[in-house]
Amino acid sequence: MPATGSRRSALMDALREAIRSGRLAPGTRLPPYRALAADLGIARNTAADAYAELVAEGWLTARQGSGTTVAERAEPVPPTRARRSSRPPRPAHDLRQGQPDAAAFPRTAWLAAGRRALTAAPNEAFGPGDPQGRRELREVLADYLARARGVRTDPDRIVVCSGFAHALRLLFDGPRAVLPARTAGPLAVEGYGLAFHRGLLAAAGATTRPLPLDEPGARGGGLAEDPEIRTALLTPAHQFPTGGPLHPGRRAAVVDWARGRGGLVLEDDYDGEFRYDRQPVGALQGLDPERVVYLGTASKSLSPALRLGWMVLPDHLVDRVLAAKGEREAWASALDQLTLAEFIDSGGYDRHVRRMRRRYRDRRDRLVGALAEHAPHIEVTGIAAGLHAVLRLAPGTERSVLKAAAYRGLVLDGLADYRHPLLAAEAMPATDGLVVGYATPPDHAYPAALEALCAILPPPL
Repeated sequence: MPATGSRRSALMDALREAIRSGRLAPGTRLPPYRALAADLGIARNTAADAYAELVAEGWLTARQGSGTTVAERAEPVPPTRARRSSRPPRPAHDLRQGQPDAAAFPRTAWLAAGRRALTAAPNEAFGPGDPQGRRELREVLADYLARARGVRTDPDRIVVCSGFAHALRLLFDGPRAVLPARTAGPLAVEGYGLAFHRGLLAAAGATTRPLPLDEPGARGGGLAEDPEIRTALLTPAHQFPTGGPLHPGRRAAVVDWARGRGGLVLEDDYDGEFRYDRQPVGALQGLDPERVVYLGTASKSLSPALRLGWMVLPDHLVDRVLAAKGEREAWASALDQLTLAEFIDSGGYDRHVRRMRRRYRDRRDRLVGALAEHAPHIEVTGIAAGLHAVLRLAPGTERSVLKAAAYRGLVLDGLADYRHPLLAAEAMPATDGLVVGYATPPDHAYPAALEALCAILPPPL
């Protein structure tokens, strides 16, 4: 049997709802609490207390000799139309790039790391934080990045941010931007890349100029030929989305360009830890820490839900980035930072990356095997690293293949979506293709996604 307090709360909720909906209009007289208690089979004090509390809240009015009535100000809330969700329905088969397998997040190990981190955290960790990021995380990151990515840094040159887009905004956007468009000049970017990043830069007032790509990566000749360019944004470990690391000669050339021009290279270490044919290619930043800004995140290795990233900065930019970040609000959660620091320091992060590297390599091999069996005429590129592959299509077929994919409930991207709008055809001819994210589906959904993919591929010419 529910306690008296529960009955009182239930009665109050029922009366509030009746008033809100208009079933009890303003001015309506309610039965005396004794009669109501008898009708409902509850104690008189329970009904009396419910009336008294609703009077105190302003729902009811009680006057000596006039009984209890619904307050005149208690207007019913008109019904609202159901809002349509702005999110598209979940696709039947999801092969979008850039997303790890959400089901593979190491929940148990992350929870254990969080418990250890919170137990050991000093009291000041629960107060106002440091815009540079928790010292514990920066120290662990300095060691990890040196060991795993060949980054040369120390904790004082690392600034924790909320992801790659946040890092770009700190560098280019706002009144305290580190590289304001009005003085920094145009930004060189790879001819194929994320339109979201180009849009973010354009919104900040930055102009981007595309560098053509070939098998060895971005062709850096345009950097030297254009005296206005002082900054370049590159994905040296694994060009996104076409695939492949930047050739060693071109890596050296772009660093030499930055030194000679007094410029900067922004290194997006996209998929840097997921290399399948050999050890991961070391970071470009190791060649010159004063001319390369290294940008990394936990989005692909762990989850984009964490919103944790890091900037490894030349010494002369640290204070400017912190000034752009400000003293409050634009910080990643200190508790998530402490947990990630413990997760890395305890070896949990390395174990997770090794496990996911094996899983994603198996996903890649199953994709390649399915194509070899059902569509051997389709060329697959960019498969030495990362979480996606590019399927080359015959000229003029990309759009029709995407329409066929949509009809089957298969979501994936066309290569044309990533091409810079100013990339001239004579500098780099357009190529039809599909960008297939093989990391996205959970294990049980992957076979059906591959079957749907093979079904929409065009036959050989």
